[in-house]
Amino acid sequence: MPRATLHSWLATCGLLLPFAALADASGASPQARPHDEEPVPLVIAHRGASGYLPEHTLAAYALAILQGADYIEPDLVMTRDGELVARHDNELGLTTDVAQRPEFAERKRTQTVDGVTLTGWFSEDFTLAELKTLRAIERIADIRPGNARLDGSLEIPNLQEIIDLVKTLQQSEGRRIGLYIETKHPTHFQQLGLAMEEPLVRILQRNGYAGRDAPVYIQSFEVDNLKTLSALTQLRLVQLFGQGQPYDQQLRGSDLGYAQMATAAGLEAIAGYAAGVGPEKTYVIPRDAKGNLGQPSDFVPNAHAAGLKVHPYTFRAENAFLPTDLRQGSSVADRGDIEAEIRAYLDAGIDGLFIDQPDIAVKARETK
Repeated sequence: MPRATLHSWLATCGLLLPFAALADASGASPQARPHDEEPVPLVIAHRGASGYLPEHTLAAYALAILQGADYIEPDLVMTRDGELVARHDNELGLTTDVAQRPEFAERKRTQTVDGVTLTGWFSEDFTLAELKTLRAIERIADIRPGNARLDGSLEIPNLQEIIDLVKTLQQSEGRRIGLYIETKHPTHFQQLGLAMEEPLVRILQRNGYAGRDAPVYIQSFEVDNLKTLSALTQLRLVQLFGQGQPYDQQLRGSDLGYAQMATAAGLEAIAGYAAGVGPEKTYVIPRDAKGNLGQPSDFVPNAHAAGLKVHPYTFRAENAFLPTDLRQGSSVADRGDIEAEIRAYLDAGIDGLFIDQPDIAVKARETK
């Protein structure tokens, strides 16, 4: 659709945002380019522009792109009928209005997901058509009350809708825009007979995404599903790092944990199946005992020595998420000095970053 149509659509959603110079799409796709020519640092819109609009909605993805993000990040879960939809978790209570829908009250149940007992409503108990009747809500309304004003106005998108949006805005923006996809709970869905890997690769191939130069990364906190994907596609894969053990390794009785994976030898092993790593950002720069930003570790140089890109997560502007010494104002919702945090990570040599407010990272890149 033309950018003017996009503007009308955003207005319909109640998004009275200052989008300027809206013009028709050109109809021509930007030229493909090798992945090593991507901007540095790569600006990855974490769940879209989730610092400004409810996460994992078409509006949040569109705003991120118009703010200059290079990639948008859809987290994907499975529906009962095998569709890929964008939610951070398969439990829907935190990010949709399902709890206010009496027609789905009896779907609430308790189950174990990745070793954690959860009570709520789960994507695998709903068809895509049923999920389309739900509306998004803000996950952290106490910190982002402005986002919560849009509760109930935005749908849950499926992967094809996200791809369609990206391709449309890629034309109108005249630049390449990528997908940075996370497969959520892959072992859990595999155990339900809803394995994600092949359906994901099929839909990407159907939309022309293939090969290492395609603007796609696929990331996971687990190991085995990335190795499965490495046999199915040449798209770039990224090993995420959390705490403890990847769930699939825990389940199989392996002693492989993230701490071991973060060593020089562990990063060398990851390079056998992945093109990059996505560490929680304290792997790159730990915080001291007071919560202040410390000194860079050897994670980035070791990853680079193994030939891996480093894209840490998650940068957020609010005090609640910043190192103690970079907080400003009196409220956890006040914005602190995120620019100083980003500069420190750029100085540490990262190749990209996940951020809730993409415009801040784009500006930081332009002024570095």
